[in-house]
Parts: sequence; C-alpha cells; structure tokens
Amino acid sequence: MEKLVEVIAKSLVDHPDEVRVDRTEEGDKIEIVLKVSQADMGKVIGKQGRIAKAIRSLVKAAASRDEKKVVVEIKQ
Repeated sequence: MEKLVEVIAKSLVDHPDEVRVDRTEEGDKIEIVLKVSQADMGKVIGKQGRIAKAIRSLVKAAASRDEKKVVVEIKQ
C-alpha cells in the first residue's frame, strides 16, 4: 500500500525526490504518512481535498482484502 501511495504522489508533484512514505502498524490499524515538500502540498491535496480523498479511497480499497483499517496522513 505504501508503494501505491508513493507512485501516485511522485506522479503528481514537481519534486518527486522529496516524497517520503512511512508506515506504522498497530494491530488491525495501518497508518501511512506521506511527506512532500511545501511547494507540492497543493498538488497532493488538490482543490477542496479531492486528490487526497481519491488517494485515501484507493488505499482503503487496496486494504479491504486484508480487513485492516488504513489511515493516510499528508504532511510537509
């Protein structure tokens, strides 16, 4: 799942070398933290958060077969 987030984020931003994805797992909860440069925050979030919602939806769909709860956080 973190690879999916990384590929999507790198295709959206101007500085793909600054994209970092970290994963933390506690029981049935997985937290994925996406870190991008300050200049690329708007591109990853999108207008009214539409791109961020789409990324979260894709990750949740990918995690549904593992029956785990996934949280995607976007930070700079």
